[in-house]
Amino acid sequence: MPGVIEAINTSPAHGTLQSSVDSAELLVGIGLEGDRYANAEGGVVSMIEAEQVEAFNEATGLGISAAATCRNLVTRGVRLNVLVGKRFKLGDAIVECFELCEPCASLGARLATETVSAAEVVKAFTHTAGIRARIIASGSIEPGTPVSD
Repeated sequence: MPGVIEAINTSPAHGTLQSSVDSAELLVGIGLEGDRYANAEGGVVSMIEAEQVEAFNEATGLGISAAATCRNLVTRGVRLNVLVGKRFKLGDAIVECFELCEPCASLGARLATETVSAAEVVKAFTHTAGIRARIIASGSIEPGTPVSD
């Protein structure tokens, strides 16, 4: 499973846009340090493949950024859906994927335009919008951190 973390996105408060950070800590029982969901879900992080965002943009003609999907980690070179139910490493951190991170109506509404409806956004990202994983062992990450078995 050769792949890397391409970007790390956090949002300090609900309703604020995510922004990229140069490095972050994945903490057991907390989640992604500095993110609005840290401490809220017992140490969960969301991930999406850069390739899926690119495919969405190509299919819809839009130009959204990966951060617009509200997923914390953007990966490249690894198929995330096959990791459901499995443990894997993000650098020194260990995570266990417990579910697909399916698109919601809020994502659809946020990304919809005059030419692409909210329903079309949700349909386009169904089964490709990433995963959610629980942090099993803490560790530091940055863009370029390997994703491995």
